[in-house]
Amino acid sequence: RERRGDYQGGTVQVIPHITNEIKDRVLRVAKNTNPDVVITEIGGTVGDIESLPFLEAIRQFRKDVGRQNVLYMHVTLVPWIPAAGEMKTKPTQHSVKELRSIGIQPDMLVCRSDRPLPEGFKEKVSGFCDVPAECVISCPDANSIYEVPLLLEREGLAHQALELLQLEQREPDLTQWARLVDRLYHPTKRVEIAIVGKYVRLGDAYLSVMEALRHAAIELDSDLNIRWVNSEDIEAQSPEQFLQGVDGIIVPGGFGARGIDGKVAAVHYARSHQIPFLGLCLGMQCSVIEWARHLAHLEDANSSEFNADAQNPVINLLPEQQDVVDLGGTMRLGLYPCRLAPNTLAFSLYQEEVIYERHRHRYEFNNAYRHLLVESGYIISGTSPDGRLVEIVEFPNHPFFIASQFHPEFQSRPSLPHPLFKGFIQAALKQQPKSTTSYISETVNVALDRQDSSAFIAPVEVS
Repeated sequence: RERRGDYQGGTVQVIPHITNEIKDRVLRVAKNTNPDVVITEIGGTVGDIESLPFLEAIRQFRKDVGRQNVLYMHVTLVPWIPAAGEMKTKPTQHSVKELRSIGIQPDMLVCRSDRPLPEGFKEKVSGFCDVPAECVISCPDANSIYEVPLLLEREGLAHQALELLQLEQREPDLTQWARLVDRLYHPTKRVEIAIVGKYVRLGDAYLSVMEALRHAAIELDSDLNIRWVNSEDIEAQSPEQFLQGVDGIIVPGGFGARGIDGKVAAVHYARSHQIPFLGLCLGMQCSVIEWARHLAHLEDANSSEFNADAQNPVINLLPEQQDVVDLGGTMRLGLYPCRLAPNTLAFSLYQEEVIYERHRHRYEFNNAYRHLLVESGYIISGTSPDGRLVEIVEFPNHPFFIASQFHPEFQSRPSLPHPLFKGFIQAALKQQPKSTTSYISETVNVALDRQDSSAFIAPVEVS
């Protein structure tokens, strides 16, 4: 904005220029979507220098839009001290004190702890922090994050928030959500999926993929077990050593040449052993390379990302990026349409002719090899609407083999699993031998007024 001359040569300062921009972005969300409530999360810890402009912006917000239209909800830590055998309020007291020092008095406190707050604890916090006891919310650890909405509803968080914002009280129908949690805790089937990646040592690297798999497994009443496989390990040894016995294989996204041969080997193992396979972004590119090398007789097929001098670059830079030197901000990024071919696995899963999916890539299927690969039996089941960019590929005569250039995991939801992930888990379950270990699940209704997570009974494995 300064470069455009919006500030007319004035000095750009944290206050008011940066804080005004923060407020404008919140207001823009409200204007564009017309919601009942805009929830704005300020991350970090109160007192950190990084969060100060954001805290100052929300402090000003109450004055700008009216006191009755703003609710400050503060999440604090309540630790359990084993030596003392009790919970301590001091971290919460000091956090609220720090927040007050910058002009914000919280209206509600959400107390995070490893166990429910003991009797009388809310009154103690209320007295020290000047927050009504009914607005002190207990948020203990749960066995699954999907149980947390039920815990917070039992605590009355939504009721208190609506009352403070002077909005009409509503009774949420959490029946379907409670059933979802019940299926999560009481599966009747079990499925094991291998994720073959090169960032597996970092637990959160594939978090969206894990959750998308979990959404599909819950929908299909299955207990999900993920087998993490480092693609570099496959390069050094046989893929069978790491992948034998899994019900399905996923090769997720990534960048760079490291571990690529291991990913390609995993694709080959899934294809040749008739194991359900799902490739995502780089996983699709690896599936193209695998097909070209083994079935299109291009033994030196590769991606120009991994080998700039490749004789057969079946994966290449997007056409519009061939001569780009400065790579900053040049990715194909965001939501794009994709047209599905009829009578394909992709169409049978989506049941739509045009879909919209999120992308993050710079390299793409090289159209110079499209005819050759299609002639060898490869199926291109999804393209950009103009047919120029290949978005989805499939392998025929296989229980389930599909790969996408986009990231379907970003659009999966607990109550609405993504079609690709749901189809993948369905295929993985179908491939299981009849003697697969079964699960006995005791039917337990998840009541909103239950007292603790011990009401859920873990699945019992029987031989």
